[in-house]
Amino acid sequence: MGRNLAHIGFDKPLHWTSCSRLEHFEAERKHYGLKSSLKNYCESWRINVELNNIREFEVVPQECVAYIKHYMTSSQYEADSERAIEEVRLYLSSCCTLEGDGKDAWIFDVDDTLLSTIPFYKKHNFGGEKLNTTLLEEWMKESKAPALDHTFNLFHEIKNKGVKIFLISSRSETLRSATVDNLINVGYHGWSSLILRGLEDELTRVQEYKASARKRLMDEGYRIWGIIGDQWSSFAGLPTTKNLQVAKFHVLPFLELIN
Repeated sequence: MGRNLAHIGFDKPLHWTSCSRLEHFEAERKHYGLKSSLKNYCESWRINVELNNIREFEVVPQECVAYIKHYMTSSQYEADSERAIEEVRLYLSSCCTLEGDGKDAWIFDVDDTLLSTIPFYKKHNFGGEKLNTTLLEEWMKESKAPALDHTFNLFHEIKNKGVKIFLISSRSETLRSATVDNLINVGYHGWSSLILRGLEDELTRVQEYKASARKRLMDEGYRIWGIIGDQWSSFAGLPTTKNLQVAKFHVLPFLELIN
């Protein structure tokens, strides 16, 4: 029997602490006599993050860090990523009547879409500690993030169809050189533009910044056939297109701070 998963359309994000979530879980378990375990709790927490029902918190609940570490380094994580990419391929097989006029476009995020930040988080407790953006950006400047294999292959498949690829990342403009070097070093090439956050974007919310970048492309006449990213902020806001997400299972709260 399949699981029933639902995205809850909260008007405002839930600002629960990890302690209050666990206390709520324990109360529900006792009240209804549920035979749930800590593993059940952590699995439920992860899924609700992916569904964007749990938002805007700074750390993974401490009791779930080991679970998240296991998942992010497991074959299941790889299988989930591959499944998501296969769905994109199915969409591509029937979605798009390409005009061949140079205006067909596709958008990719960068971190945890084209490049993996898992090596960084392996050294920082898999989100069990508050994100230090200075340390993360210093790591990014090393240009050593590995490619995500399934997305890497899809990137080149889409590019070879004659679709122009635009990379929209919430990385700072100061990281442009390091980002380009990293992408090229792992085999990405041929994108049309890399859009990063400038000084004028620093006070803008990520989803508004990315929506504005999409609007500029559409105002220039580009037809955006798809968007691939690991965060809901890559898809939220206007203008919209048929949204595709590469492995929504990549979504983890400690990545939301910069992606």
